[in-house]
Amino acid sequence: MPNPRPDARGPRIGVFVCHCGKNIAGTVEVERVVEALARHPGVVYAARHEYMCSDPGQDLIKRAIKDHRLTGVVVAACSPTMHETTFRNAAEEAGLNPYLLEIANIREGCSWVHEGPETTDKAIRIARAAVEKVKGNHPLAPTEVGHADKCLVIGGGVSGIQAALDVANAGYEVVLVERSPSIGGRMAQLSETFPTLDCSQCILTPKMVEAARHPKIRLLTYAEVESVSGYLGNYHVVIRKKPTYVDPDKCNLCGDCAKVCPVRVPDEFNRGLSPRAAIYVPFPQAVPSSYTLDEEHCLGLNPLRCGECAKVCTVGAINYDMREERIEEDVAAIVVATGYDLYGKERMTEYGAGTVPDVIDALEFERLLSAGGPTRGEVRRPSDGKVPKEVVFIQCSGSRDPELHKPYCSKICCMYTAKHALLYRHSVHDGTAYIFYIDIRAGGKEYEEFVVRAMEDERILYLRGKVAKVYRDGDKVIVWGVDTLTGKRIEVAADLVVLAQAMVPSVGTEELARKLHIACGGEGFLKEAHPKLRPLEALTAGIFLAGAAHGPKDIPEAVAQGSGAAAKAIAILSSPTLTHSPEVAEVDEDLCSGCAVCVPQCPYGAISPGEVAHVNELLCEGCGTCVAACPSGAMRMRNQTDDQVKRMIRVALGEPVEVGRG
Repeated sequence: MPNPRPDARGPRIGVFVCHCGKNIAGTVEVERVVEALARHPGVVYAARHEYMCSDPGQDLIKRAIKDHRLTGVVVAACSPTMHETTFRNAAEEAGLNPYLLEIANIREGCSWVHEGPETTDKAIRIARAAVEKVKGNHPLAPTEVGHADKCLVIGGGVSGIQAALDVANAGYEVVLVERSPSIGGRMAQLSETFPTLDCSQCILTPKMVEAARHPKIRLLTYAEVESVSGYLGNYHVVIRKKPTYVDPDKCNLCGDCAKVCPVRVPDEFNRGLSPRAAIYVPFPQAVPSSYTLDEEHCLGLNPLRCGECAKVCTVGAINYDMREERIEEDVAAIVVATGYDLYGKERMTEYGAGTVPDVIDALEFERLLSAGGPTRGEVRRPSDGKVPKEVVFIQCSGSRDPELHKPYCSKICCMYTAKHALLYRHSVHDGTAYIFYIDIRAGGKEYEEFVVRAMEDERILYLRGKVAKVYRDGDKVIVWGVDTLTGKRIEVAADLVVLAQAMVPSVGTEELARKLHIACGGEGFLKEAHPKLRPLEALTAGIFLAGAAHGPKDIPEAVAQGSGAAAKAIAILSSPTLTHSPEVAEVDEDLCSGCAVCVPQCPYGAISPGEVAHVNELLCEGCGTCVAACPSGAMRMRNQTDDQVKRMIRVALGEPVEVGRG
């Protein structure tokens, strides 16, 4: 039952303790917490509820604010990242300034990590500390600001294309930046897609063309983001666009320039399985559809040492004087969809990768299967061009191996390996396919049925076990493994070995994250603000994550996340004004000496130096780094003063609190 206290002068705090089912009540004596807080100085009302975040729980808070004229509220429940906004909105509906409500985290910080009687004692101390904080809080108002009318999408794979199209179709301008000469990303390299075996290009190419022709999308290929400054709704972005040395409006794709080019280098799109000229089109369906002169591999432009391509270009499309462009854009929101790479197969020395030419990775096999690939869809091994009659597919190559490689599951390998084996059997009818696997993870619509089809209808041999070693013996590739179901050693003399390599963030992801002031997780993938409640948002407001830049994903999930990120961006673009939390750092100008120690410490670039430091409230995210660095104590956090912190520490340590102080 609630425990009201008589009216008293000074602060009038209400404390509401959540059972959270058994998440809290399973280890914390909730009733004892309520009784202890009801006796705490300044608390005039204390109550508990099974689920404080429910409608009845929020109604309890609203009624108490009105009935007991509360000047502050503490909700002892889960992490503030979960429901702080929920409870603050409830307080505001009841007429209390939302910044006079604080969350005491007694779930993640207490009940989930402790057992025994001390758990309840700690919960009481945490709640008391929150009461002392809210006593010193002041009413605040969010800062309002206008915003730009464009969205930036970084990455032109299927997820980025989907995000760009969704934002553009909603009527807003989009700048789509892609590092490669063409959009399309990894999906453009695939032959067919699971579980329906659609042609990858048949699905992707119409979207690529739509993005390029959309009047609201500005497509910047062969370009990279150089710098990002600003804040939610008003980001200033500098983009560096490399020269292609070919005018796309003049180029008619005759191909004469590539024929006369004396340079041949490994073709990146075909994963090095075929050569290309220094002047090239990435792939037949490339968008934009134009040649690019690879300055790195050209014989020389400054001074010009060759010039053969320009001599044969009858339309005059080649321009050796083309220079790098520096493009500046103001955008309201940013979608990051930079995709993935494969863990380098050369790291798999135990599998002979990098030394045995007939040990290839999954994307190389995709190019062998593709009708537009180096072998026109015929499966031929790289060493001698022969059709392999026995192919071994090794799953979890570099994945789920915390000791030597990557600890995580790459999520899609079970499915694309089944697809590879099935397509191989369709191409080489008398061939035999072996799949070494740890276990099968087919978690998607019709995914399990697809794997069963590969096993039963195509008679692909699945061998449960880890491959220990792969080496070359004559023209064969010997695969050693153990069948963990039978305990028997297995040796296969294969013609070709395909490694399902771990998915890793694309090159440059970490550097881009630094430019955007967003975080990466332990494995380098971009980190979301909250894995359940805010899976599309970075911690920096106005920046959203999409596709495999966030973690391993299949195509449907990447497309869905692209649309989700677009919806988040549209919400910003469609708002008349934006608000920013007022819980930021501020400067006491009487104490500030202008030493500028705080300036380089700010991870968001929110502080500018001068006679006294100045904090841009729209850039500040309230991390408090500057407060800790300030040698004169001039920096402070709103609603988190030194006095508040000291009082919180005292009650957490069990020291008595003076009655009437707030």
